[in-house]
Amino acid sequence: MIARLRQFSSNRAKELIVYYNTGMEKANILFIEDDQSGREMGVFNLQKAGYNVQEAASGEEGLSLFKADLYDLVITDVRMPGISGMELLTELKQQAPDLPVIVITAYANVDLAVEAMKAGACDFIGKPFSRDHLVLKVEKALQRMQLVKEVEDLKIQAHGVGRQIIYRSAAMRQVMTLVDKVAQADATVLVTGESGSGKELVARRIHIKSPRASGPFVVVNAAAMPKDLLESELFGHEKGAFTGALNSRVGRFRQADAGTLFLDEIAELPLGLQGKLLRVLQERVVDVLGKDEPVPVDVRVVVATNRDLKAVVNAGHFREDLYYRINVVEVEVPPLRKRTEDIEPLARHFVSYYAAGRELTIPDALIAQLLQQRWPGNVRELQNTCQRLAILAPEAAVRVADLPPGSDAAQEADDFGDWPPLPNDGLSLVDLERRVIERVLAMKQGNVTQAARYLQIPRHVLAYRMEKYGIARKS
Repeated sequence: MIARLRQFSSNRAKELIVYYNTGMEKANILFIEDDQSGREMGVFNLQKAGYNVQEAASGEEGLSLFKADLYDLVITDVRMPGISGMELLTELKQQAPDLPVIVITAYANVDLAVEAMKAGACDFIGKPFSRDHLVLKVEKALQRMQLVKEVEDLKIQAHGVGRQIIYRSAAMRQVMTLVDKVAQADATVLVTGESGSGKELVARRIHIKSPRASGPFVVVNAAAMPKDLLESELFGHEKGAFTGALNSRVGRFRQADAGTLFLDEIAELPLGLQGKLLRVLQERVVDVLGKDEPVPVDVRVVVATNRDLKAVVNAGHFREDLYYRINVVEVEVPPLRKRTEDIEPLARHFVSYYAAGRELTIPDALIAQLLQQRWPGNVRELQNTCQRLAILAPEAAVRVADLPPGSDAAQEADDFGDWPPLPNDGLSLVDLERRVIERVLAMKQGNVTQAARYLQIPRHVLAYRMEKYGIARKS
């Protein structure tokens, strides 16, 4: 571990490029500075260093642009009219406690820099500053963040509980931000989503990110267990409590004491046991079969379902009081067809995992096919498909021909609402992108900043693409 950290830290500053957890995107930076010349110079230098930078001319504009799941680092001046840098720092830390923030101060104002560090800033930089000094500060902050993530990943591996969650999409980044926030509380969490979307992975992350991470993580699937054994399995029994009870059983709730119990397929829990579950959640005690006194338990409960639980309540198959008790915080995991940006990194991860030591590549044509499918089985279906591709791959690359029968993307209905169907003879993605940019610029009366915001990309990226496609700026 120490060797890995030393190797990571010893990289030359100008050689380091920081990526998201998928290793596919450069870090996003929000640069907030009311001085126009200083802002332009800082943004230019960071963009030249390879970062995606969004600029803001005031604290108010910075707050309006900020989203906890969008930026990896914020740089802000301290002294600004309106919302000051210190006020901005406080608000940013409330929204994203782990976000690294670098503050800009005058060299002479050391006291203000110290105050900012106490308020949660990771570093400060005095102005005027050189390009190299700015880039070095940014790289150190991002390195530090990366090292923290690596240490957390190693802790997860050491516990043997966590599973790697591969994602690139903004939708999943929002989910992870919410998960990490609710993990710190001890409230019951309801995880919803279609079958195969990754609900158990989310539950495991909640446990690992919580103060209970050193405790047990116990999984119970209410749908996979015989209903006549479920009560004993959950709550335990004493020896001789019923015919066939030759030995005492602790039960899953007591097994999870000081940790987390993940109760999957909660909608399948029989009505008779729902009252007992409600008692555990409210009173923190377990009624053990054959035992006169209830047994105290200290357990955090995370439940999951792929059904519309409110509809199940309305149908009379689920207690309304239990529904409101477990739905303290709901985490909805989006289906794979709603986060297609995750398909490529997931596919590469699964193919590598099932390659059995071989170096298997994935051709672009196969990625294109995977992106067009609807994946009703979600991540689980994609995983099974990638396992098949890896098994059948004859040489160094997986093949489109080895996709499961019936997975021809051209036969799959798209999921784009009112969008027209894709032409059978193909289309030019470059031409499509150019036309979209032209239409958005026309809609925004040629305002590049507003168009970039609408397209959800940095302004300099849009400017580059306009130059690439020969799209003239409106005078």
